[in-house]
Amino acid sequence: MNTPITYPQAARPLSAYKPYWAKRFGTAPYLPMSRAEMTELGWDECDIVLVTGDAYIDHPSFGMALVGRLLEAQGFRVGIISQPDWTSPDDFRRLGRPALFFGITAGNMDSMVNRYTADRKIRSDDAYTPDAAPNKRPDHAVTVYAQRAREAFAGVPVIIGGIEASLRRIAHYDYWSDTVRRSVLADSKADLLLFGNAERALVELAHRLARGEMISAMRDLRGSAFMASTDWKPDESWAELDSSTVQEAKVGAGGTASIPIQFHPRRARSQTVIRLPSYEAVKSDPVLYAHTSRIFHLESNPGNARALVQRHGKRDLWLNPPPLPLSTPEMDYVFGLPYARAPHPAYGDAKIPAWEMIRFSINIMRGCFGGCTFCSITEHEGRIIQSRSEASILREIEEIRDKTPGFTGVVSDLGGPTANMYRMACQDTRIEAACRRLSCVYPDICPNLDTSHAPLISLYRNARKIPGVKKVLISSGLRYDLAVRSPEYVKELVSHHVGGYLKIAPEHTEAGPLSKMMKPGMGAYDKFKRMFDAASQSAGKEQYLIPYFIAAHPGTTDTDMLELALWLKRNNFRLDQVQTFLPTPLAIATGMWHTGKNPLKRVSASSEDVAVVRGGRQRKLHKAFLRYHDPKNWPLLREALNAMGRADLIGNGKKHLIPAWQPDGTGSARKSAPAGRRPTVTRANPAKPTRNTRRP
Repeated sequence: MNTPITYPQAARPLSAYKPYWAKRFGTAPYLPMSRAEMTELGWDECDIVLVTGDAYIDHPSFGMALVGRLLEAQGFRVGIISQPDWTSPDDFRRLGRPALFFGITAGNMDSMVNRYTADRKIRSDDAYTPDAAPNKRPDHAVTVYAQRAREAFAGVPVIIGGIEASLRRIAHYDYWSDTVRRSVLADSKADLLLFGNAERALVELAHRLARGEMISAMRDLRGSAFMASTDWKPDESWAELDSSTVQEAKVGAGGTASIPIQFHPRRARSQTVIRLPSYEAVKSDPVLYAHTSRIFHLESNPGNARALVQRHGKRDLWLNPPPLPLSTPEMDYVFGLPYARAPHPAYGDAKIPAWEMIRFSINIMRGCFGGCTFCSITEHEGRIIQSRSEASILREIEEIRDKTPGFTGVVSDLGGPTANMYRMACQDTRIEAACRRLSCVYPDICPNLDTSHAPLISLYRNARKIPGVKKVLISSGLRYDLAVRSPEYVKELVSHHVGGYLKIAPEHTEAGPLSKMMKPGMGAYDKFKRMFDAASQSAGKEQYLIPYFIAAHPGTTDTDMLELALWLKRNNFRLDQVQTFLPTPLAIATGMWHTGKNPLKRVSASSEDVAVVRGGRQRKLHKAFLRYHDPKNWPLLREALNAMGRADLIGNGKKHLIPAWQPDGTGSARKSAPAGRRPTVTRANPAKPTRNTRRP
């Protein structure tokens, strides 16, 4: 018999649950990673064992610490198995059989992104591992860990989550194998998948399991996915909307147009499921893959999203609507838990790069309404900004000052996915709940969006007043199209919170690729730069903008990259580290890259085609344009410029992009010009920045 499903439209506060009986054991100095630590705490078993591909750092910037401390606050005994040996189930028995469930994650990054570069080369280090040691986690870590946990203790529920599970929750293109893979839930054979920031679902799930409810009966958790038989549905009141095919209707002079999903206005959205094309269909048909990507992203607003179902062989994958965002008091509750704010003592003096990077920084919010197509933040954290209170953030600064060794008075960042979206939201909650836009700022900033920077200005000013704080830097990427709306914010930021350089992300200069990225044009950049320079001059400081750009993004032509290179040269930028587009699972741009179609518009066989850079040589060329100043790239650029009919850009004058000569030992083996005729290679302008460190 099927169990009726009713999705809650109002959230139960995280602090409203009656604590589990094990609350009596109190708070652990660190969540235990060994049986010896469990014994010291007086535990005979763990209620929940969390398995992660990262080193265990007891800090809210690391997912396992955050959910572990949250579950501990609910009264559960939580242990952590960090970076286990995945070649056998033995290491998964380290803490014994969990009484309730295993929680599995790959860590703070997708394991494939963590282990491989955009050129599919294995990385030589891992920022989330002691001493940056490589190869401490397997490919597709969630799947491997879940299978080993099942082997270690048969019958124990296995729950998967974190960013890898979120981004692979439906059939998805996997860049590293160059194929469409099944949902990670089907491959891992886990009992349940929790996607997004899963605090609500995780807390409810733990308490329901503790009350004796079977995991197989939990079909109503928002933000969860499960496998079911093909004839299963919640009850007879539910309607299924079939979007498993892309039909085309005749229009005008023999043309065609895709037919949109037919909606049932009398049927409640909370009792409607949309059937996506099956795994087998999207694997074999790029058009259906792009269509699926579009529907998936349109059903991402917690206020109006419907359930989704996708056939995988002889079973159905069900995705419940996304989780309801945390309120500010709930964010304060989660970030105010008793973290040790340090790596587990088992690591001794080993350096963990990810910890070194964030130890003096503070996460003030989560989510992003920018909707950049190449970014995975919205697929995981959602578009609704969830902010902490100013008081909570200031308390954490004081904790860093008082508890974190090595603090010199400099807070390295007050930020999040974006530096300046703190407390921004739709001005009308009814409009927000009904909205289906993929971005609040593209193609223009929505008139319903409250873009006030006043709360952020107040936070900055009060953070600077804390005794013992000498400097508060802003290191998260800035959304400059929002910043230009607040001259007061720009002045505050530039006068007090820039450490010489400020990173921003135009990503490109040309309309073609920008339209596929859902990024603003360079007009907003130019306006922000004028404001930035004026504020720096007024403050008596020499400061520079560091712009980030992406090579080989879908929709980018060779000519687009040439124009970007010319812009860089005109503006005296010589980029050090640059990023080639990396197709991450579920991102809209990944759908473009895989299919050559544009999911930002209605998809059909005859809909808009997108230029895609797949070949290794062309990807190298696009990257070379960003580093036009590097002699190693000159032979490739000369060949390309000649083929493009732009040989006029090859020469030894200021108007030329690259010289006609080649230094010995660089580029190719072609003969160099006579020594007396080679100019000295110098910076375009030594006073301007020459480095550009790309965010991971």
